[in-house]
Amino acid sequence: MRTAALSREVDAIAADQRKQRTTAPMRAAVYSGNSRIGVESIPVPSIGPGEILIEVHACGICHTDLKKIEHNLLAPPRVYGHETAGMVAAVGEGVDQFRPGDRVLVFHHIPCRKCFYCSKKLYAQCPVYKKVGVTAGFEPAGGGFSQYVRVMDWIVRDGVEKIPDDVSYERASFVEPVNTCVKAVAQISPQPDDVVCVLGQGPIGLIFTMLLNRIGCKTLVTDTYASRRKLAAQFGAVAAFDPRSDVEAFERRVNEATDARGADIVILAASAPGIVEQAVRCSRPGSKILLFAQTSHKERIEVSGADICMGERLLCGAYSASVDLQSESARLVFSGELPVEKLISHRFSLEEIQAGIELALHPDEQSLKIVIEPQRDSGGALVAPRNLTEMDALGDRVVAGRVRTDRGANHRGGHK
Repeated sequence: MRTAALSREVDAIAADQRKQRTTAPMRAAVYSGNSRIGVESIPVPSIGPGEILIEVHACGICHTDLKKIEHNLLAPPRVYGHETAGMVAAVGEGVDQFRPGDRVLVFHHIPCRKCFYCSKKLYAQCPVYKKVGVTAGFEPAGGGFSQYVRVMDWIVRDGVEKIPDDVSYERASFVEPVNTCVKAVAQISPQPDDVVCVLGQGPIGLIFTMLLNRIGCKTLVTDTYASRRKLAAQFGAVAAFDPRSDVEAFERRVNEATDARGADIVILAASAPGIVEQAVRCSRPGSKILLFAQTSHKERIEVSGADICMGERLLCGAYSASVDLQSESARLVFSGELPVEKLISHRFSLEEIQAGIELALHPDEQSLKIVIEPQRDSGGALVAPRNLTEMDALGDRVVAGRVRTDRGANHRGGHK
């Protein structure tokens, strides 16, 4: 048990260390063009009235950022990363809902709630939503692949959620991607006992499988990796198939489950040649086909017009998060109803981010969700204690301003 005097001493040390860190240069993974990322020392971003500074502790690697890096979609320099969770390091004038030491996650897009698109709840089409309100410096691009991010005022007002003390930063970093899936599921409105096919079981596809299982759907999935198909079964899929070798078996099982009608809903959680055509083949007339991973303007699809028109199929898309679903998405993650931490296969320090990006771009049988931990070194050491809860847990393992935390076997690979 910590005494009051020790608590005050710990508070003073932590505050002094935060102050020192926010006035010194920080490390950030800077995109410099030509598909290159390099870790550099850059200034900690300054904040203004209504803004906050977050010390980043976990940021998931998302494929939308990978596409921007690999295909050079935006002009450099930028710091990407938007699945961000960390601790409030400083607050600007007028901020009273947060204070230094608060554990938070942040959404990098928030709509105006006033425009035509917001009136239709098409928030991702709102001009304000399209602006990025979180940055580590340079042109705002999320900034989570750095040690600190500046959160702008309109994001502070509506796009920051507090993290309970018993929830890890890495689990909290899933709230944004879970939100995008919750939004998509709400859009297609699956019903209990609907037969739903999810094509692709990467992290997003597996989150869809978790959500559909909660509703009571009969979910059939495909993925090229056996490890992902196994996880899908754990999360409620009734059957899982390899799309390279088991296409006929997959379509036969769909027909068996639907008296040969075809699936009620098909969700495309992967992008590959022919995948939309496959979705049409395995769906029934009047079904809904949701495109979730088709985010490249260069991607082209070709389907029979009659299959859509005469077959009365609804072909639709869902993109990004909904501000209306932030609290519900946070609840699903924080409560553990969605076991998202089981999706983490690898954790990398900021200095190792290139290896993490390469693995995300070229996954293998064991890789799934990759999380960057900007406040740790490559050996897993936390540079300094960040809050009193963590200090309690670490006990007397505080030596010379450095804290070594025990890390499980999951540091470099393998699912929990």
